[in-house]
Amino acid sequence: MSGRQATARRLGAAGHAGLEGREIVMAPGDCTGWHYHRVRLIAVVRSGTLTRILHDDSVEVHRAGTSFTEPPGARHIHLGRNLGSEPVVLYVTCEALPEGAAFSIPAQGPPGATACACSGPAL
Repeated sequence: MSGRQATARRLGAAGHAGLEGREIVMAPGDCTGWHYHRVRLIAVVRSGTLTRILHDDSVEVHRAGTSFTEPPGARHIHLGRNLGSEPVVLYVTCEALPEGAAFSIPAQGPPGATACACSGPAL
């Protein structure tokens, strides 16, 4: 892994009190690093293919047009990788976070988990 990381921008959620959206773009070779979230996320893969490694070392592959959820909490540590040749674009919806709260919380990988050369999430 090159150590490059995803970029995210907050999208408006006009008319949807309590929700926020983000567009997350991961260039080829990008990695999120091991992390977890404070709130449940619903993600739609707009383009590319996202490979997620979960806390139990299982692997999930999500192609364009598919969706997935990520449960909240430190028990659900995971990382995302773009192993493909085109950018991965995700549209993510979640409960609104308090102003200034981090979207993701960096974590060490679980014991025996696949090593990750990237330094952590930039989401």
